[in-house]
Amino acid sequence: MARAFLLERFQEYLALEDGASPRTLEAYGRDLERMVVWCATKGVAAPAALTPALLRDFVYHLKDIGLSPASIRRSVSATRTYFKFMIGEGQMQSDPSERLETPRKWLTLPEVLTVDEVNRLLSAISLDEPLVFRDRAMLEIAYGAGLRVSEWIDLGVQDLMLDDGVIRVFGKGSKERLVPIGRSAIGAVGMYLRELRPRLERGEGKGRLFLNARGKPLSRMGAWKILRKYVTLAGIEKRVSPHTLRHSFATHLLEGGADLRAVQEMLGHADISTTQIYTHVDREYLRSVHKQFHPRG
Repeated sequence: MARAFLLERFQEYLALEDGASPRTLEAYGRDLERMVVWCATKGVAAPAALTPALLRDFVYHLKDIGLSPASIRRSVSATRTYFKFMIGEGQMQSDPSERLETPRKWLTLPEVLTVDEVNRLLSAISLDEPLVFRDRAMLEIAYGAGLRVSEWIDLGVQDLMLDDGVIRVFGKGSKERLVPIGRSAIGAVGMYLRELRPRLERGEGKGRLFLNARGKPLSRMGAWKILRKYVTLAGIEKRVSPHTLRHSFATHLLEGGADLRAVQEMLGHADISTTQIYTHVDREYLRSVHKQFHPRG
């Protein structure tokens, strides 16, 4: 494997042409050997068989085995230097590491609520609240469809297809997608449309689904305040934002066994690598379960 990946020649390149220090030579050599061992477990017998997706998986593997962010950044740097060398040697035509991210962004895992915390949040919406039907419908939709806050406040009445169990969402760049919603969200929205929204609408709703007490479209700040109110009432101590509900939606789907590409479609991500952060969150969840319940965890 080491011969197929030209590791000795790469070390010579680093020392003679790149002028790398002995310390860098040792570290990069170790990083590349680790990559080659990982490639063997994946059936990758030559560097030309490595794809951007496989390299992203390798970077996640480095996190899973407990490397620090600094060590992972160095490994990514070693990988990029290696492929630059391979192209310079005429061994490869394209660089699969060209868009490989360092972990600065994705190692900061998003905060998510547990299923129990989501249930507590929704149960905190009391019938004594004057706008209970709107608030419950809004949070059911936000969590049930995994929407960005801008998407849920921009949702129009005409975007609801409750008989089909889907809603039409306009995401970034006004890109349209259909997102399924479950029975709880359908019931909550139906109740709001029947019992409350007609009373709020005074000709200034602009067709929006969620209105404030004055009958105007709910603002982003208004949505934040409503969510914060029920987080406090539910006794949830985590820092919860509208995006936390979106993170929780994706994480709970993957924990339940959902296909990553289906989750990508529902979230409206253009690139599946954006969705892959949730597979990492899922791994963190599995690791915590193992630690909690396994006798030698």
